[in-house]
Amino acid sequence: MDTATLTPSAQVIVSLIPIVGIAFGAVIIFFALLWKHRETKQRILAGTYSPHSYNWKPFFLLTGLILIGVGLVLSIMFLFMKGFSFMLLGGLIPLVIGLAFIIFYKANIFKTQPDDKE
Repeated sequence: MDTATLTPSAQVIVSLIPIVGIAFGAVIIFFALLWKHRETKQRILAGTYSPHSYNWKPFFLLTGLILIGVGLVLSIMFLFMKGFSFMLLGGLIPLVIGLAFIIFYKANIFKTQPDDKE
């Protein structure tokens, strides 16, 4: 749609739609976070709060594999499209980040829980 054919009032309305959408989204996210904070605070006061324990190993493995796959495909595609250019960084950056995640996963630098076998 060419904005030159729109009336000035229509151009204003069309330009305000994304701004209003982003503002409403920000307000919804703010109140969702505020709700979660107050819920956690009330659970702590009631004594029913138990902190979550996250298993980070599968996260690093899955994220690393996904980034390696996406980065490899993008690198090959950009290499065939433009050869060696700055566009190739669009694929090499996720590829290297994915490799770093896999190296971190293999290094196994995670806190392990001590055994209660005493």
